[in-house]
Amino acid sequence: MIEFVLDGRSKVATYMQLVLQVKQALRVGIAQPGDQLPKVREVARTLAINPNTVLKAYRELELEGLAEGRPGVGTFLVGDLAGPSLAHQAELREELVAWLHRAQAAGLGREDIAALIDTTLRSTLDRPGSPSPRTVREHR
Repeated sequence: MIEFVLDGRSKVATYMQLVLQVKQALRVGIAQPGDQLPKVREVARTLAINPNTVLKAYRELELEGLAEGRPGVGTFLVGDLAGPSLAHQAELREELVAWLHRAQAAGLGREDIAALIDTTLRSTLDRPGSPSPRTVREHR
């Protein structure tokens, strides 16, 4: 089950942080169609946010065709974002975890690691000749 975490320093709206976390979970296979999302009241209580914020996130997921509300039962995932690369993700994740441990051992903090990853992503994947995000999505 998805466990939501909020970044209070993020400029991303709270409801959108929830939406993005569900999408990430679908993309990496942590969540799958048929899984039930946590109850609105439970998420609101755990994160100390307004239940309407959670409802807004779940409505956004419904609009995007990723979730479906079932009255009296809850909200369930119905869409999938995992692509053919899902089979390779476990091995890549293990390599990433090892790299993160090496980065910490080298003295990099969380923000340093995030900055290194972000700038490397931009300079590697966003350079001329690289497939654009739209192109990558269209090939799924």
